Amino acid sequence: MKWGIRRARWQAGIRNAFQRGIGMPLEELLYRRWCRGRAGATRIEAWGLPRRSVEARMEASLVVDVDPRLLIRDFNAKGVGGRKPSSSAFIWDGDWDRSRGDLRFGSRYRFISDLDEHRDDLTRTERFRQYRSRLESGHPWSSYQQGILLDSEEKILAYLRTYLGFLDDMASHGFNAELGKDDLGVAVTRDGHLLKINRGLHRLAMAQRLGLPSIPVRVRAVHRQWWDRVVQGTRGTEALTRLTDALPSCVPASLPGDLDPVTDQRPFEWPAPRYAGLDSHLST
Repeated sequence: MKWGIRRARWQAGIRNAFQRGIGMPLEELLYRRWCRGRAGATRIEAWGLPRRSVEARMEASLVVDVDPRLLIRDFNAKGVGGRKPSSSAFIWDGDWDRSRGDLRFGSRYRFISDLDEHRDDLTRTERFRQYRSRLESGHPWSSYQQGILLDSEEKILAYLRTYLGFLDDMASHGFNAELGKDDLGVAVTRDGHLLKINRGLHRLAMAQRLGLPSIPVRVRAVHRQWWDRVVQGTRGTEALTRLTDALPSCVPASLPGDLDPVTDQRPFEWPAPRYAGLDSHLST
């Protein structure tokens, strides 16, 4: 376990050092060439523009507040043959936005709901049974990135109580974007709707379970068709200004996609909202 943790940290350090020393300077050079219309600018935009360079300039302009219970669709690569757009690009081509999952029936929301419903006896949760089964088979669950090894029932319960503690803290104090390592990422579809991508799914599931009125999400990528309609051939500051003006009108996608790998038509009902600000929210 110790060697696995060291290896994970060493690999992360190598990746970060490469990005700082080579990747990001190169991306910044490409971005500036695009801004100034230098040779290769058209090709740089066709590649998708360096995401980190766009984020460095737009910063808070990429953050959109949404009702978490409306953010129910996420990108599911299975419907497009497992192909994922480059995480280094800000503009995404292809049919990725036509393949969606339904987060209401996803593993994270089931996990958080199960913990909440069995908070008085976590041994009754599905996740406890899964981890105990692995423990009994001699292959306890572990995470080298987090430095966790669940090699006893006590450790399993402590791990589950940690998530329950996060849920209760959110119920008391609201959503704190600074508690997670990454912002909740979304991508804008060709139609200008928001799909959940990458990390933060546990925090989103907690906000949905509690019925928080609003949470911040960060736009990490946009579909090329939407980008072309918004920026209309402009570059640099003008293009980003047009993007800033258009993002507030983007709302979460509610409908399934025509390439969805799974279609789930089961009825679903959210539990009653439960958070500290509910009384004042209802009285206004």
